[in-house]
Amino acid sequence: MARLFCSIARRENRRIAKLCNCFRNAAIGQNSTPENRKCGRAKYSCGFTLIELMIVVAIMAILASAAMPLQEMMVKREKEQALRTALRQIRTAIDAYKLAADEGRVEKKADEIGYPRKLEDLEAGVVDIKVPDKKKIFFMRRLPRDPMFTDPEVPAAETWGKRSYESPPDNPEEGDDVFDVYSMSEQKGLNGIPYNQW
Repeated sequence: MARLFCSIARRENRRIAKLCNCFRNAAIGQNSTPENRKCGRAKYSCGFTLIELMIVVAIMAILASAAMPLQEMMVKREKEQALRTALRQIRTAIDAYKLAADEGRVEKKADEIGYPRKLEDLEAGVVDIKVPDKKKIFFMRRLPRDPMFTDPEVPAAETWGKRSYESPPDNPEEGDDVFDVYSMSEQKGLNGIPYNQW
């Protein structure tokens, strides 16, 4: 067996040396010999076989199928980051509204806690009753949408679930005020927690 391998290796070495000699002669302009013409034909006839092309296509298909879930995960992670940001902005604005109400800058009835009556008030603003010219106080520049809500035609305020001050956290319901907001999506996040519990 070793002798066979040695014989094959010597034959391949002779063939490679012969090809190198052909290319060296072609480089210096000696292309007229039959041997060089034969080398030229061999040079231009080389290419990929059908098996090689099939292997390349199969590898590309495997790589593409592996990249698709990764792309979907990246899109989901971006939406989750947008959801966290939107929830933080709205909850911060709700707390700022409550603070303004406690300071007597926002009008509230005797039976009201001081949270906004509707979510749109954070963007539309409310009158500052302590200022003589009755200027408005704005708590948000723009009310963000729930990124998990699919219908783009629905107004931003309607994309959120709303919890009133009197409703319990495990069973949030709308009421006379807006104490908190939550996503109405029941899908689970990458952390395993449903979005409507964030």
